[in-house]
Amino acid sequence: MLSLFGSPSKTCDGVSRRAFLQAAGPGLLGLTLPKLLLAEQNINSVGFTDHAPKAKSVIFLFLFGGPSQLETFDMKPDSARETRGPFQPIPCKTPGLLMCEHLPKLAKISDKFSVLRNLSHTYNDHSGAAHYIQTGKRWQIPIGGGFSATTQDWPSMGSVVEYLGQKLPGGIDRDLPNSVVTPNWLGRLQDKGQYKRPGEYAGWLGHAFNPMATRIDKRTLTDNPYWRNLTQKEANFQIEGLDQVNSLQLDRLKKRQSLLEQFDKQQRILDKSESYKLDRLRSRALALVSTGRTRQALDVQQETEQTHERYGRHLFGQATLLARRLVESGVRFVTVHYDACDGYSWDSHRNSKDVKKHLLPTLDQSLSALLSDLDERGLLDETLVVTVGEMGRTPKANGDWGRGHWSTLFPAVLAGAGIQGGTVYGETDKVGAYSKGNPKSPEDLASTIYYSLGIDSNRHLTKLNGQPVPIVEGGKPILELFS
Repeated sequence: MLSLFGSPSKTCDGVSRRAFLQAAGPGLLGLTLPKLLLAEQNINSVGFTDHAPKAKSVIFLFLFGGPSQLETFDMKPDSARETRGPFQPIPCKTPGLLMCEHLPKLAKISDKFSVLRNLSHTYNDHSGAAHYIQTGKRWQIPIGGGFSATTQDWPSMGSVVEYLGQKLPGGIDRDLPNSVVTPNWLGRLQDKGQYKRPGEYAGWLGHAFNPMATRIDKRTLTDNPYWRNLTQKEANFQIEGLDQVNSLQLDRLKKRQSLLEQFDKQQRILDKSESYKLDRLRSRALALVSTGRTRQALDVQQETEQTHERYGRHLFGQATLLARRLVESGVRFVTVHYDACDGYSWDSHRNSKDVKKHLLPTLDQSLSALLSDLDERGLLDETLVVTVGEMGRTPKANGDWGRGHWSTLFPAVLAGAGIQGGTVYGETDKVGAYSKGNPKSPEDLASTIYYSLGIDSNRHLTKLNGQPVPIVEGGKPILELFS
């Protein structure tokens, strides 16, 4: 792993980290001098918040594939058999909320969260919907036109937070990233990583504002680490793009070399690594190599055995535990992907067996642990936790109790940062197909998340062509969710 010893604010030659970055140019960190100068020019042009924030940080738990509303938080036990499914509701602390029997730990603490039942959109496809739900902006590529992220995509909420954070006084020198994606970039564990799903990146905002991503590997092509216990060695979160560089110590570079010569040499060393991707380092690499703060936050092995067991030794549990460590350290936006490994997972077309045996129990364990742990640490009041998929499932099941894609209605669970616990927002029809009344869009959800951070979603960003565009178009914060 790349390491930089000595002072957290200086290189071995005593040069400031800002000068260190500027000397790098397009080298090690992938930052060009014009971009740095532009960031310097704009650094005092805007603060991080537009109004008093309710949250210091956001943990965004993304259940990729589309969990069924009918098997989670919007059960319909009185509907026809082909709709209601094989599971039964369980008593909980929230009036009017019918939760699945396979979410017992969450049912016991439902007074800590609110369920938004009536999210809806018309992009009934995984990649585009993943972009939509993580950005608040409909993907510019039509359904069926692509699967992977592009440089024309809308910036994710995490990337906007990174962008605004870098504009704060001292923001470029911050020794923690503002935004992190864990345990992997979306799609990395699925189908040999051929799809780099859109939604989590900075898109046209620029690579410098991509979230820092971690990396956890599978044992084999058919392995699913979300559904088994990880060994201590496996639960070792590396930074994507740095873990391929073995213990390069910048302090050992000859001091008589100029900074530019040092970076040229470093670049030649890095270029020998076939899997090295320059754009993945950028400014997030500096957070790792210049201080131990990020590295400390990533080390989940510092947690007690009891805490590991509480969250679950599976990949979702350990990544959710890491999210708590990151926000506790000061990271502002953490996305935890519950990704697909076998081509399905939450995309449960086939049957309810995986939902019952793996998906619901791991979600129940990790989300309940996170909410309780944050509360016990005094962090829940200042951390917004959002749990959501990109779509729901069809009201009518198939013969094997699988369900198809259904973006017209799906739920989200929100907690912390002033969210009224023990409440339900939105009314749905008797088969869980449509919202009764005004459905809420991904734009509304994104605006709500920005609102919690004190960011006006009508604030404008400037595209490369100079065009000012609002962060979210047409969305409004769901203020009724807050106390």
